[in-house]
Amino acid sequence: MTSHGKQSAPSRRSVIKRGGAVAAGIAMPALLGVRAAYADYPDRPIKFVVANTPGGPSDIVARIVTAALQKSTGKTFIVENRGGAGGNIGMEYAAHAQPDGYTILLATNAYSVNYGLYRHLPYDPYKDFVAVSELATSPNTFVVKSELPAKTIKDFVALARAKPDAYNCSTPPIGTTPQIQLAVLKIREKLPRLADVVFKGGGDAFAALLSGTVQMSSGSLPPAAPHIKAGTCRCLAVTGEVRWPGLPDVPTMQEAGYKDFVFATDTVLLAPAKTPPDRVKWLEGETLKILKTQEMKDKLYNAGFLVRAKGADAAWARVTKEIVMFKQIIDQAGIKKM
Repeated sequence: MTSHGKQSAPSRRSVIKRGGAVAAGIAMPALLGVRAAYADYPDRPIKFVVANTPGGPSDIVARIVTAALQKSTGKTFIVENRGGAGGNIGMEYAAHAQPDGYTILLATNAYSVNYGLYRHLPYDPYKDFVAVSELATSPNTFVVKSELPAKTIKDFVALARAKPDAYNCSTPPIGTTPQIQLAVLKIREKLPRLADVVFKGGGDAFAALLSGTVQMSSGSLPPAAPHIKAGTCRCLAVTGEVRWPGLPDVPTMQEAGYKDFVFATDTVLLAPAKTPPDRVKWLEGETLKILKTQEMKDKLYNAGFLVRAKGADAAWARVTKEIVMFKQIIDQAGIKKM
């Protein structure tokens, strides 16, 4: 009250002070709510998108990794296969998914290859994703059924030259390293009539060899490994830098006389670009934790993979380096762009 008995108007400073207190009172619960929401992550299933059909290398890795993550964290992880268009359908889907940490892309080298192979991509490989972690790597192979007389890759080339219309080869989708390596082999050996039969996934491609639809499979090791071990199929060569430990008698393509013929199937986890960093970090940490266990090393090795337990920075460095590398390989080999 003033000396005249009237209430004075509040000062500007007191209004601001009170307003700040009210704002703080409103903002604090909201801030705590946001923090709580992040702390609760994940509170529903995390989906790993595989841009290929079931049974191929990325699908095999996805199912081994999601099972281990579910066991380790007590959270729910699922695999969703979205094959087609050389992997572009699945990669586009993941790129445009809600960036909330619940949709993650499990990609192979096709992610990097497609930049140089397709004139137009439905995603930007440089801008639409961030890396989570590396997972595993596997050499590619050239495999035939055991009854085929070819014992080496040169033997198969000779057969294909002698009867160019009688031989063909299955591959996973266009843009995968097995598909690229076959294209390079055909160009180097001048085998334009060796038909390249492309399938939606590595599992489908190898099944075509088993059924007799094709005479050779160009693919990653995992789908072929059990059949090689059983003796029903023969691995003519691996495309790694060194021989695969489980196939000590099988030469590399470089040992077979093909200089700089190194291709592999690598797997990596990528998240949509605007995914909250703390969620990406949680996924990175939990994934690296399981990959470093002997149990996971054994499981992946038995499936035809070597663990590559590397974090987001190393994963992104490899992916972006390979975008440039594969474009050069495609251009130098004269592979027609899609």
